[in-house]
Amino acid sequence: MSNTGDGVDVAAGGTRPGGGAPGSGDRGPGPGTDAAPAPAPAPEDCGPLDRCGGFAVETVPDVTLADLASFRPATPTLTGEPSGFGVVGMPANLVATASEQHIPGTVLDWDVTVRFTPTVFVFDHGDGTSGRATTGGASWAALRQAQFTPTATSHVYRERGIYPVSVTVEYAAAVDFGSGFWRPVAGVVRATATGYDVTVVEVRTALVDRTCTEDPSGPGC
Repeated sequence: MSNTGDGVDVAAGGTRPGGGAPGSGDRGPGPGTDAAPAPAPAPEDCGPLDRCGGFAVETVPDVTLADLASFRPATPTLTGEPSGFGVVGMPANLVATASEQHIPGTVLDWDVTVRFTPTVFVFDHGDGTSGRATTGGASWAALRQAQFTPTATSHVYRERGIYPVSVTVEYAAAVDFGSGFWRPVAGVVRATATGYDVTVVEVRTALVDRTCTEDPSGPGC
């Protein structure tokens, strides 16, 4: 500061940290003044699974029936009532058995369990006809029905003969990759049982006065 008699001149100089010498015209914050903080960086977008830093998320693959070619459900069993026989014009009861199956193995390099659940039973009666049912059927005794009465899986033959009967079971497939969650696989897997022949006969009745034991040469004896 200087006083010339006509006025007072006031001048000041400052030095910015790291800058030029005092009086160089470079102005900065004075002593005791903090610089403004730098803005915080924007948070990294880690995706819906919150995985950052180059993590790779591996998901289970989609499985098709072609991938399950090495997994096959067991062959169902097939029986009937009367066993191996039928009567023309009367229901012959066919009974197939198939159960849910769990088969462990490897699919597309993953350890899995494959589940097969029977959903449809297709009976080929051997006479050119067939029938579909959601059950394999049951015996007349289990159904509490009289013999030669209709059931969900019975069939009436119209002519005598020997008929090769078979059943094809359609299984729904599902895969568990170890999480306890079953992932359904589109389509069905089939297993067929054959080798059950039904011999169909005619039955005629006659009114007699004595039994065959009493008269072995009587009608029908």
